[in-house]
Amino acid sequence: MTSRNKAKGSSWERAIVEHLRAAGWPFAERRLAGAAKDRGDIAGVVGVVIEAKNTATARLAEWVDETELERTNDGAWLGVVWHKRKGKGSAADGYVTMTGAQFTELLARALDIQTVIPVDGEEVA
Repeated sequence: MTSRNKAKGSSWERAIVEHLRAAGWPFAERRLAGAAKDRGDIAGVVGVVIEAKNTATARLAEWVDETELERTNDGAWLGVVWHKRKGKGSAADGYVTMTGAQFTELLARALDIQTVIPVDGEEVA
């Protein structure tokens, strides 16, 4: 990887961490590279592996496969690719890609949370 590409990647990782922290994930941080078993680029969101990508060409299938391996290495329940959107600098404007199986797991967990936490003072059935 060239130093320019490395700088782009590092900058995108920092943008994601800053966004996560502002959104209420105070322990979000960049992972140190070089581990024998890669576990993604962003740590600090329990159970979630985040692989950050800032490239001109999207290779979604390759990235999702890479993230699935990293998710397994980490023992996480969810793995996502957070890729930069062309012409946008904010992580909030980036795209997050995952498999359909991962998405349905996310929905199921969100539903479980909603049944426990009252919404507008009423319990959700």
